[in-house]
Amino acid sequence: MDEGESLRRYGIRPSGDDLNEIRETLRTQAVLERSAQGEGDTELMKLCCVQLFNAGYLDDVLTIWDAKRSSWDAGASIDVQLLCGAGLEGTKAHLAAMNSPEALVALDYLLSCEGAGDFEGFSPESRSHWYAEYYAD
Repeated sequence: MDEGESLRRYGIRPSGDDLNEIRETLRTQAVLERSAQGEGDTELMKLCCVQLFNAGYLDDVLTIWDAKRSSWDAGASIDVQLLCGAGLEGTKAHLAAMNSPEALVALDYLLSCEGAGDFEGFSPESRSHWYAEYYAD
């Protein structure tokens, strides 16, 4: 599956029934990308992250984070805001409560990005609208 097929099949706001397939696609592509940069499809990965972002489940934060960290290209393609489909404050609280090394690294990165102004004017709704326009072309 590539980005175009995923977009046709699921759209950017997939139904709950499709989310497990999207998660699995993202995990598979992250493993490929981690094995050798360019092996995974970072455009498909970004779309999967947008789809999960729009679903807004906190349980997807670390899945998106893992994909973002799979390579330099993936890190550049997957916007930090995609970690926050449930909102910035909710995501920070969720990561802090998890208290795992991976969650704390993600939280530290998120706080750093917030301090740098990457979340000025951010809301899940406005970002979702931005992605809807981005993928409409």
